[in-house]
Amino acid sequence: MHRARQRAERHTRERRHRLAHEAARLMAEGGIRDYHQAKLKAAERLGIHDDASLPRNREIDEALREYQRLFLGESRTEALNVRREAALHALAFFERFRPRLVGRVLDGTADGHTPVALHLHADDADDVARFLADADIPAEAGSRRLRLDRVREHDAPVWMFSADGLAFELTVLPLDTLRQAPLSGNDGRPMPRASASQLRALLAGDGDADRESMAARR
Repeated sequence: MHRARQRAERHTRERRHRLAHEAARLMAEGGIRDYHQAKLKAAERLGIHDDASLPRNREIDEALREYQRLFLGESRTEALNVRREAALHALAFFERFRPRLVGRVLDGTADGHTPVALHLHADDADDVARFLADADIPAEAGSRRLRLDRVREHDAPVWMFSADGLAFELTVLPLDTLRQAPLSGNDGRPMPRASASQLRALLAGDGDADRESMAARR
């Protein structure tokens, strides 16, 4: 009985591993940005349909980093650096909203499909809409549900636009979230984020941030 359970657990781990790497490949090659969508598509392609085998987001992140190191090389590094430089300009442009860089451009997993994601902070979200209109920036409105802490969720306005061939996503959050970032869907911890000065320091370094340095940029 014990050996049968061990075999079943090993089989589940193997399927999770296969699914994580297939989901990572789909995200890297197909431009899929939603983890859940990538998991389901990977499961469909591999013919794995039990929920226990679905990998966690952090497992896909690890597989994505490995895939990028092995297969994308210089093209991924160039795409990442271009987006980080663009993010630095965007942080300066939206300075009045105390912006922070978040997401894959910050954590080093960005590729040619990845938008530059910023958190802007304003108690009146319409201030951002007016700012974009005054700057003649046509933007598409949306929303995103975020977990502010263990008990509170928030439907945050999102503005999406393109500039110089790159996509940008602006998520507008209340000012009090500057004290603690919303929780990550990957590990339930506050999202890593960077101010303009932190991003400049990152660009002056080796061009790729490890997990420990990112964890410090809350």
